[in-house]
Amino acid sequence: MRHFRIFGKMIWGRYLLTSALQRCRCRMSCHVKRHYSFLPDDVKSLRKVVNPDISKIRNIGIMAHIDAGKTTTTERMLYYSGYTRALGDVDDGDTVTDFMIQERERGITIQSAAVTFDWKNHRINLIDTPGHVDFTLEVERALRVLDGAVAVFDASAGVEAQTLTVWRQAEKHHVPCVCFLNKMDKPAANLDFSIESIRKKLKANPVLLQIPVGTGKDFTGVVDLLTNQKLLWKTKSIGDDGRVFETKQLCQSDNPELLQEAKDARVALIEQVADLDDEFAELLLTDFADNFDAVPSSKLQEAVRRVTLARKGVPVLCGSSLRNKGVQPLLDAITAYLPSPSERHHDLVRWYKDDLCALAFKVLHDKQRGPLVFVRIYSGTLKPQTAIHNINRNTTERMSRLLVPFADQHVEIPSLTTGNIALTVGLKQTVTGDTIVSSKSSAAAAAQRAQSDCGTGKKRGEHASMILSGVEVPDPVFFCTIEPPTMAKQADLENALNCLQREDPSLKVRIDPDSGQTILCGMGELHIEIIHDRIRREYKIETHLGPLQVAYRETILQHVSTTDTLDRTVGERRHVVTVDLAVSPTVDNFSMGGSCDFAFKEEVQSELSAEMKEAVENGVHSSYLQGPLLGYPLQGVSTLIQSVTMEPGTSPAMVSACVSRCMLKALRSAGGQVLEPVMSLEVTVGEEHLSSVLGDLAQRRGSVRDIQSRHDNKVLLATVPLAEMMGYSTILRTLTSGNATFSLELDSYEAMNPQEQSTLLKKAAGLL
Repeated sequence: MRHFRIFGKMIWGRYLLTSALQRCRCRMSCHVKRHYSFLPDDVKSLRKVVNPDISKIRNIGIMAHIDAGKTTTTERMLYYSGYTRALGDVDDGDTVTDFMIQERERGITIQSAAVTFDWKNHRINLIDTPGHVDFTLEVERALRVLDGAVAVFDASAGVEAQTLTVWRQAEKHHVPCVCFLNKMDKPAANLDFSIESIRKKLKANPVLLQIPVGTGKDFTGVVDLLTNQKLLWKTKSIGDDGRVFETKQLCQSDNPELLQEAKDARVALIEQVADLDDEFAELLLTDFADNFDAVPSSKLQEAVRRVTLARKGVPVLCGSSLRNKGVQPLLDAITAYLPSPSERHHDLVRWYKDDLCALAFKVLHDKQRGPLVFVRIYSGTLKPQTAIHNINRNTTERMSRLLVPFADQHVEIPSLTTGNIALTVGLKQTVTGDTIVSSKSSAAAAAQRAQSDCGTGKKRGEHASMILSGVEVPDPVFFCTIEPPTMAKQADLENALNCLQREDPSLKVRIDPDSGQTILCGMGELHIEIIHDRIRREYKIETHLGPLQVAYRETILQHVSTTDTLDRTVGERRHVVTVDLAVSPTVDNFSMGGSCDFAFKEEVQSELSAEMKEAVENGVHSSYLQGPLLGYPLQGVSTLIQSVTMEPGTSPAMVSACVSRCMLKALRSAGGQVLEPVMSLEVTVGEEHLSSVLGDLAQRRGSVRDIQSRHDNKVLLATVPLAEMMGYSTILRTLTSGNATFSLELDSYEAMNPQEQSTLLKKAAGLL
């Protein structure tokens, strides 16, 4: 028996040693930071995720500016819900959702990652999104399929540049939000400043539900204003994981200042909610007119939920994710205030009734499984080994397997119902933005129901109205050439680029018609750098990148009318067509939205057949893709087709060719103007370095719009041409000894001055 015990201890000791070695990251610091609170059997399996009623499902995203704490907050949520054994750290590169090598090396989120877990009988499908502007499409396509969002703020900085961008994206998709003021333990953290910045910059109505207990390093917890309870995290050791916290009612023995602050804040909360919710105001006036403070917390919580779902206000909570404080109340707020899928109404989905209707919003490539397609199920049930119909591609594919996503680890399941987010295997044609239904007949039946209900008939393209709106892909602003090491690798490179384009629709690849080179177009320097690195690591191709170039636009300056005739004999058939058209600049041609348009004169409209109209349209639009000066796409040009005459037997292709030739002739005569992308720049810098940063901006043709104060720092707002911002991060680091941060976002396209335009044209011609 004694020998058996000794043998048992040896086995257990060996198990502990093996576990420790597997977890070691070759950093001594990680032994201090990590805290293992579970035995192996205590970690929940994804197979045990609750599969509740649709009212208990929450599809949420975490969005914020760079380094506000999105991934750290996600990591704490997974830990406290029991799905991870240890607290991951962005600095250690061992978080669940940042699983790419590039993410772990840089300590940033590059692609959105989905995780599924449960919290208090609710199923939460959470997507952690990037904060960098280069990957803004990841946020866009995540918000398109989510029902709610958590906006994370750095409590010392309030609303920052990228916070504004992601907030606008959430508003565009009408997504209700909850705000989490993170990093309350920082010395410069300021609750009032953050609340005011949400009110002023986001034009939102913050509803404060918690106030902090202590400031800076003395931050120990929060006061819940709904229940008048103190939630305190008493850190006993450096490895304390924050799982256990103390909850107690506010009482007279507490700090008088805190008591008064909590009392005032609760009164303000009740008054604010009463202003925003009529039902709650009526309850106050009828049942609690003598004492507003006596209103039950449950009634106040219901009113806050109604205000949040109506997007009249945003609940605000506070905490410190890195210090493991305030995350559990945030999870409670997600389940209490954000909507379930049944509370979000999608008009189109109701026509499908119980038939399958889902939207593909992301594609990943797995070396073993092939393409993995993320889908959001809006109605019906998704099952593996079934055929599905893609309305956008008009194809039918067989889905082989169905998975629940958990970052880069997935668990196979037999079926998934309405309201959930799933990962499918076997869909080779489906891309981001495609609508998936059970069959062609179910789409036709849904279209029929919609038509009979609306009382309107559609003969052509009857299924078009049955497509869920996809994702808007922004235009790239940077491009460069990419070349394989040898011609033998050209096919491998093309395959790699095809896979990456399918994963990332903001990446564009085209072939230069003159040189035959492959051109890579992306959203910024970091975006192209990451793509290059992925090609090297994942596809084992050592490619060479050419110098980064800016994606300019072109427009015209004058109104010009011109005529052109095409007379060509092909075989025994003679094609003769004469086109008369006019081009002119539109009023808003220098703005972001100055798109090109065209129209027919009324008499031409009635004379031409539908086929010939389409041919003319194709000719005009193909001319808009290449401007007369440098071949960049045109912007802010209006075309009027004044007459089109042709002899019988002329083919539509010849009509298109004649229109294109006539357009080029008109555009060359109209005086070309190059438009350059101008970026909105925000630099946060110490006052001692402000003058050197301003001097550098002046050399970059920058225009300063405002200089604001944020605690001990200055926030510089400016507009700068993108062409002048190459390698700016290195220069800024040098100027400020690494003590400044900046963010860039496309603001508008503006006309280049004649001197800069002349220099650009000479460079393009090889004269400089």
